[in-house]
This record gives sequence, structure tokens and C-alpha cells, in this order.
Amino acid sequence: MVNNKLMAKTRNIGISAHIDSGKTTLTERILFYCDMIHKIEDVRGGGAGATMDHMELEKEKGITITSAATTVHWKGIEGKGTTFADGIDKDTRVNIIDTPGHVDFTVEVERSLRVLDGAILVLCSVSGVQSQSITVDRQMKRYNVPRMAFLNKMDRMGANAFNGRDALKEKLNHNAVLMQCPIGAEDEFVGAVDLITRKAWYYDGDNGEKVRIEDCPADLVDKVEELRSEMVDAVAEFDDDVMEAYLEGNEPTEEQLHLCIKKGVQSLQLTPVYMGSAFKNKGVQALLEAVARYLPSPLTCALPTAVDSETEETVTITPDPEQDLLAMAFKITDEQFGQLTYTRIYRGTLNKGDTVYNTRTGKKVRIGRMVRMNSNDRENIDSAHAGDIIAIVGIDCASGDTFVGNDDNMNLSLEGIHVPIPVIELSISCKDKNEQAKMSKGLAKFLKEDPTFHVYTDEESGETRIAGMGELHLEIYVERLKREFGANVEVGAPQVNYRETIRTEAAFDYTHKKQTGGSGQFGQVVGLLKPLAEEDKDKEDQVFKFNNEIKGGSIPNEFIGACEKGFQDVMDKGPLAAFPVINCEIFLRDGKSHDVDSSDMAFRIASRQAMRQAINKAQPVLLEPVMKVEVTTPDEFQGSVIGDLSSRRGMIQGSETDPGGEVIINAEVPLSEMFGYSNDLRSMSQGKASYTMEFSRYLDCPSNIQEEVMKARKEKLANED
Repeated sequence: MVNNKLMAKTRNIGISAHIDSGKTTLTERILFYCDMIHKIEDVRGGGAGATMDHMELEKEKGITITSAATTVHWKGIEGKGTTFADGIDKDTRVNIIDTPGHVDFTVEVERSLRVLDGAILVLCSVSGVQSQSITVDRQMKRYNVPRMAFLNKMDRMGANAFNGRDALKEKLNHNAVLMQCPIGAEDEFVGAVDLITRKAWYYDGDNGEKVRIEDCPADLVDKVEELRSEMVDAVAEFDDDVMEAYLEGNEPTEEQLHLCIKKGVQSLQLTPVYMGSAFKNKGVQALLEAVARYLPSPLTCALPTAVDSETEETVTITPDPEQDLLAMAFKITDEQFGQLTYTRIYRGTLNKGDTVYNTRTGKKVRIGRMVRMNSNDRENIDSAHAGDIIAIVGIDCASGDTFVGNDDNMNLSLEGIHVPIPVIELSISCKDKNEQAKMSKGLAKFLKEDPTFHVYTDEESGETRIAGMGELHLEIYVERLKREFGANVEVGAPQVNYRETIRTEAAFDYTHKKQTGGSGQFGQVVGLLKPLAEEDKDKEDQVFKFNNEIKGGSIPNEFIGACEKGFQDVMDKGPLAAFPVINCEIFLRDGKSHDVDSSDMAFRIASRQAMRQAINKAQPVLLEPVMKVEVTTPDEFQGSVIGDLSSRRGMIQGSETDPGGEVIINAEVPLSEMFGYSNDLRSMSQGKASYTMEFSRYLDCPSNIQEEVMKARKEKLANED
């Protein structure tokens, strides 16, 4: 049972937040306090750069581009090894994934949260809940990840822990409860009082490594008692016995409070809020104590599920190291010496030299080398078991693949990762064949690593196009082609990924008939095309729905699949401007077949033609991607920013002033109007304003814009011909 003890002391956590909230800085301090590094490096400002930002581009731009994994051991304050209320020793192994904050790299957050058991939501204590905080929180909820909040940058002007807590409640609907009371504020912030023990925590030494625990300062006693009373009221409800005793006037013990908080966090009904300044080395150790104490281990987290492809049933997976292996490849990087596959083991044990099975491909895979990652460094290991996050070197698979140890379990597949659709594309080209080969090699690598990155070759023009989540996303890949592969690519103007849809329903009745001597082709399809129902539009990947309503065998069953493919063929190029069609529902109700002349091809062609006719009759419209834009600007530039957004056809959603005195403007703006916005914003605000942008939804193009897009598209297609 050694493995179970080790699993009980394991925490798999992610650190996620809005861009520039201090995630990577926080992770750097965690590495330092857990003795993984012996010198703290900063995200910006020369030096070697933060440990978790190992790419040159990350160091240059001061942002995280790709998620990085590491493993640390937290031994408690000063390594005393005291015990938890449940008797588990504090030598806790924490597997951490530091994720990007920029929305263009959101798939890194998606696939990390998919395999994690808990998370730290980092907020800036001045700005509070920002746009990307909302996105990250939505992702955590999608995968039912318990989380705690850390209010960072408590040393900044305008920092306010109480506003941060309130924002969590109001904007994210969290049951957010402060676990500490700040000592001092802004540049006088020195530590915090633990509300459970009523003890003040201070952080001494050059890097805050010496934790000094003293009695609560006299001037804070009343405030601490007030906040402690609020905290006890909130957490006692997670244990009936504690609540009953508390209502009778009995104060819960420290041990009881810890257990109540643990229950609340792991039921996803409580978000404990901690505070500090990672950059000033304050508050990180208290957060680590809470991670070890309250976030779930692989034994206590919500049990993962897999789908049985034979029965379509959902199977619950028990994290037993003695059972057959079940693991998931959640991230891939293609390196000089082979593919590095980040893998979460959900069940069983994986040993070096084992042979496992990929349930998607059905192929056997031999495990040659396994490593435990520390950002870009790696430590060779011989064995890993349920609850571990490791990397496997040199195997061939795709992101999201499931591995099993026994071919009897080939029917099991762990549920996949949500992948958002790309909204912007560029054309790229090279001058000669040598450069072209380098570019192709680089694109193949990026395509394998990043499911939100797409590469197309235009059949008519032979032009290579790349698509992704935003301008920065594609800019980074173009830069990597130049640096890592030596491909001097030329980039065309960015283009918007428009979509087409229908507004009314239309009946279709089409017969495909062709006789050329011998057996001919015959197929008739009759039915209805309708806009997709609103509830189905909410499903993020639902763009086409096929309903087979054939009765009496008027179209034999063996041709139904060909009909569906035929209808779907037309979804790639709509009638208005040859953009993909979305949100359509087909009802196939009748038809005719011929004993000799009917075939899959005949019904596929009939369905294609029927779909084209029906779309043209169903009031087709062009849709444009609309982005959710959040601009943070000093007050004196507010009018200019709002005026500029309005001139870009933006819909202003509202504005608010943060505690630091800056104005936050929220708007929805068509993507086509946002190209080059960063330079324009810099110019109108003397470089003081910043913005974030993420895809919101597709909306109908105004008629004048629709005409312009259709005209430009028609000219482009004509030139290619």
C-alpha cells in the first residue's frame, strides 16, 4: 500500500489567471521555497528569465506561451513535517502546471485543467476579476476542478483584498471566503493574520524564506474577530455536527475548521481566499500550506470517467495502482530527439519497457524512456502510477489519446479536451523550395502540438494558409518558423474566418439520374432544411445535425450514411462567399432508390445538390466573428478609447473604475475591425492602455459589410481561377 500513501500525499494542481496577474512569478517562488531552485529569476528584466518560461520568445515578451509542468515537495513551514488533521504527513508532492494567461493560448489551459485535480485562481488584488479570469473560471467549471483563490500584488497601490473577495462573489458566483486578514496595505503590506489560528504570518530574509509567526497585532484584533466570525459561519455548514454545535454556542476546534474547509473546497462549493505579493515574496508559504491541506489528492478527487465504445456507457475509473493501466496523453511537443508526450496516469502502474495499447489507433506502443518534468529539465524515472503526471519520450500519438495496458480494454476512451474553433487566418509563403521544406517541417510540428492551430492548402491557388485563435497566436508561430526552422516566411494580410448560415426553413426534393449505358446512377432525397434549434447552438462544437426520418425503407439503410455525407459536403463552402456553413439541421423524410442503379455515390450526389438548392431558398446570411474586448486605460483617455471602439462598430457593454484609478471598458467588436488595434491604442493613450480580446460569438454581418466581403471573395476566387 506504499503507492496509496504516496497518492494521498500527491496534489495535481494548475495555476491559472488573467494575463499579467503573476502566475509565473508565483510558481517561481513555489519552486524556491520547495528547494527546486536556489535563485529567484524574474519574468521580465534581463537575467535567465523565470524557470517555467523556458522559451526564448517567452523571456523576450514576458508572457507564458506554452504550459510547463514541474514537481515540488512541500515539507511545511521550515520543514517541520507537522501533520494534518487527517494524519497525513506534510511532505506533500505537488505536480504543478503553469498555464498561459493570454486567451490566444487558451487550449493550453483547457488541456491542463482536463487532467488536474485542483487549481489556484490567481487574481490581481487591484484589478480583481478580469475578462480572462472569467474564461479560466468557466474552464475550471467545465472540468469540475476544485479551486482556491490567491489575491496577488497586495503591495500595489489600490490593492484591496475585500474588493477581490467581493468580485469573486459578484462576477464569478463563488462562495468566496477570506482565510486571512491583511496586515498593512499597498506599500505597507507586510503579511497576513491566519483567521483559523488568529496568528500573524510575516516573511523575513532576503527572499521571504523565513516565516515568522506571532500574535495578532493589537490594532487588528477586532477586525480579525469580525472576519473570523464570517469565515466560521460560512465553513461550518459543510459539516452538520460542527454546525449544530456552533449554533449551540460551541466554538469549532481548529481541526474541525480545517476539515470543514476541505469538504467545502472538494465539493466545489467553497473558494477559500488567500493573499500576498509573489514578487515581494510574501504569502506564498501560507498558500502552499492550504494547497497541501485542502485540495484533493488523486484518491479524494472526483473520480474520472471513460466512455465504453461498445456500449456507449460512461465508466467510472478508480485510481488503483494495482489495476490495469489507463492513461491519457494531454499535451505533445515535437523535439529534436523525438516526441515528448505529457501523460496523466489515472489507473494502474506504468514501467519503463512496458508495452501499452493506444485505443484510438489500436496499435501497440513500447515505453522506452519516462521522465518527470521540471519546466524544460527532465529527470529519468523507471516507474509511475495512478495519480502521476509524467512525460514519455519517443512514442507516436496524438493529443487526447488513451493508453491501456491490456488489449481487453481497447473499448475504453477517456473523455477528450474541448478545442475552440480558429477565428483568424493568414497566408504564408516562401521564396524557394529549400525554405518551403523548412516551413513545411515547422508547420507539421506545430499542427501536431496545438489542436487550435490549423493549416490549409488552397486547392485552386496552392496558397498555404494558417488559422488560429488571434493575431498574437499566429505571430508567435510565424516567429518560431523563422527562429527554430530558419524559414524566412512572407506573411499575407490577416483574414477573418466568416461563416454562413440560414434564417428560414426550406423543403428539398432532388433526383439524381444518370444513364450512360450499363448500370447508371439513381437516387432521390426528400426532406427539410431548418436552422439549428437554439439549445443545440449552445453546444460549442455543434454546427450540423442530421435526422433520419425515413420510414418503410424508401431509402435503404445502407445509403443513409452516404446521404448524411452528401449533406455535410456542402457545409464546407456556402453559396454566398464559399465560407463554411454552420447551424443547420437536416430532416431526411423520403426518397426513392433503384435496385440496380442506386449506389452510395448516387445518393451522396443527390444529397449535395438537394442541400445546395435548400440553402439558397432558406435566406442564407453571412456571419462575422465578434470579439469580447476589455480595455484598461487611465481615466483621461476613456473618451478617446470609447469613441475609437464605437467607430470600429463596437458595442460598448459598460465601464467601471478599478481601485487603482484605471477605467476598464468592456465591448463587443467585430474581429475584422480589430486588426492593428494594439498600435492604435498605444498611440491614443501614450502607451499607457492595454487590452485583451477573445472570441465571443458569431453575429449577422450588416448588409453593406456582407456585400463588401462577398465582392472581395468573388474577386479572390476569380483571380485564383
